[in-house]
Amino acid sequence: YGYSLDYPDGLVIWEAQFGDFVNVAQVIIDQFIVSAEDKWNRLSGLVMQLPHGFEGNGPEHSSARLERFLSLAAEDNIQIVYPSTPAQMFHLLRRQVLRRWRKPLIVMTPKGHLRTPAGYGSSLEELSRGTFRRVMPDALTTDPGSIRKVLLCAGKIGRELEQRREKLGQVDTAILKLEQLYPLPDAELRPLLERYPAGTPVIFVQEEPENMGAWRFLQAEWGPRLFDRHPFT
Repeated sequence: YGYSLDYPDGLVIWEAQFGDFVNVAQVIIDQFIVSAEDKWNRLSGLVMQLPHGFEGNGPEHSSARLERFLSLAAEDNIQIVYPSTPAQMFHLLRRQVLRRWRKPLIVMTPKGHLRTPAGYGSSLEELSRGTFRRVMPDALTTDPGSIRKVLLCAGKIGRELEQRREKLGQVDTAILKLEQLYPLPDAELRPLLERYPAGTPVIFVQEEPENMGAWRFLQAEWGPRLFDRHPFT
C-alpha cells in the first residue's frame, strides 16, 4: 500500500494465494485502503488479486470474502471486479494504469481461471483491441423475444452455467456476466436487459451461500424489480 502511494503511475499488485492473507490484512484494508481518500486525501491505485471460487480446495482457497469488500464500498471509494476472460483481465489492468484518477482495485481471481478450458481463452485481437467490459453480454444467438429468464452472475460460475445450458440444449435462458460489482454498472446493464421482454425474470446466481457473495448487496441496491422492469431474485 505504501509503495502504491509513492509510485502512483505504476501498477502495484498484491496477490494473496490464500484467503487467510486477506483476513490478517483487514486492519490495513479498513483503515487505509478503503478510507484514506476520504480521511487524508491520499489516492492509491493498489490492485489486490484475491483467491475466490468454490473449487474443492478448502475455505482458505475458496473465499476472498467478496461480501466484506462490498460492505466497505461507498461513494466510489474502491473498485470491485470479477473478470471472466484473459482479455478482460488485461484490459482491466491496463485501465487501472491509464486512468487519470486512482482508486484501489479489488479483483476476484479463481484458481480455476489459471486452467482456462478450451473455448474460454482470448484471441490476440481481443487483447489488442477493445476495453474492459463491465457487463459481458450473452453470446446466445436466440431471438431475445423468446428468452424466458435471464441468469445474472459473476465469476467462474458463468462458465459452468454456459456449459450446463449447452449440455441441456436450452435456448430460452440468457446468461449475463456482471464483471464489475462496484461501482455498479447500471448504464451498461440496462440496455442489455432491454433486449428482453419486460417482465422477464432476472435471477442472480452465485456459488456462495446467501449470506456471502454479492447477492445481499445487489438486493439492497436494486430491490425486487431491476430498473422497474424485471422481477429480480
